[in-house]
Amino acid sequence: MINLSRPNISEQAIESVARVLRSGQLVHGPESETFEQELAVYLGCREAILVSSGTAALHLALMALDIGSGDAVLVPDFTFPATANAVMAVGARPVLVDVSADTYNLDPQCLRQTIEGWRGAERLRAVMPVHEFGHPADMAAISGIAKEHGLYVVEDAACALGANLNGRKTGTFGDLACFSFHPRKTLTTGEGGLLTTDNPELARRTRRLRNHGMERTDSGMRFMEPSLNYRLTNFQAALGRAQLPSLDLWVNDRRELAALYVENLAAPAGEGLLTLPNADPGHSWQTFMVVLDGRFDRAEVIAKLKAVGIESNLGAQSMQEIGLYGDALDTCKVGPHLYAQGLALPLYERMTPDQIRQVSESLTAVLSGAD
Repeated sequence: MINLSRPNISEQAIESVARVLRSGQLVHGPESETFEQELAVYLGCREAILVSSGTAALHLALMALDIGSGDAVLVPDFTFPATANAVMAVGARPVLVDVSADTYNLDPQCLRQTIEGWRGAERLRAVMPVHEFGHPADMAAISGIAKEHGLYVVEDAACALGANLNGRKTGTFGDLACFSFHPRKTLTTGEGGLLTTDNPELARRTRRLRNHGMERTDSGMRFMEPSLNYRLTNFQAALGRAQLPSLDLWVNDRRELAALYVENLAAPAGEGLLTLPNADPGHSWQTFMVVLDGRFDRAEVIAKLKAVGIESNLGAQSMQEIGLYGDALDTCKVGPHLYAQGLALPLYERMTPDQIRQVSESLTAVLSGAD
């Protein structure tokens, strides 16, 4: 079976985890502190704060900005539900914005139209652009619109560690940014996440919020505000540290494999059987998703690929179609189509060119032979 993804964990990384386990220092500790410093240097940001998941990062970002009941946050329609779930978790309202058909990212024109047409009871407070599958969002346009309207920017960079926009790493454009270290991500700590910011006060509060609202004072630990336990363990940090030096090499491998997909799927794309993703040079390619023509039943395509030993799946969800985030206004058209017809193909840095060709030929055969 050619799997959809595979974590890249070396024996050296396993030994790093074992060393921490033997030490007995399991909760946030020296490995965590060093990993935060290394990530800040890698990304080129002032502050990096490790947390227990990408969802925890999103939740804490909104908490740190005091977003809650009576507020609204603009989120792309096409994303993993964690983006909108975090907004709901703080009592705010997600406001759905459609995405671009080529990048799968929040469409700046739709963002402007949604803001200017907003008539809801809640006050718009922030926008959460997602770098979908590792494709950098148009942060210049999004940040400009947000500034015009006095909105915070929280980057959902869950899939985008290692991606860049004109040489600048994603996760360094917003007031805060959030990453995930889930096993399907290029760098994984099993579960885990990261917040980044250049604002020292936001960093200080976020560190407090991830640890029950506690701060160390001259008189000892003091509870400053009610909060949660969103710490990453010391041994998870060791696992991440072992992978970080290889990250750029792995991202480059993924870019080369994605280019092979584009080359090998050019014929069915030219025949209108599918649409290929935009190959931005800064893309980190956490996922390679094509969009099937409307004549195809994606579930049938997935089943046929599985029968020949190839795992595939949908790419992400349409928040509008899920129907959990307020009234369905049917304002989003691209997101629902991507949700219905998007097909994620296997992609991980240890794939071979022959496997890329095998997947491409099998998919072409399935689509060409469909009734």
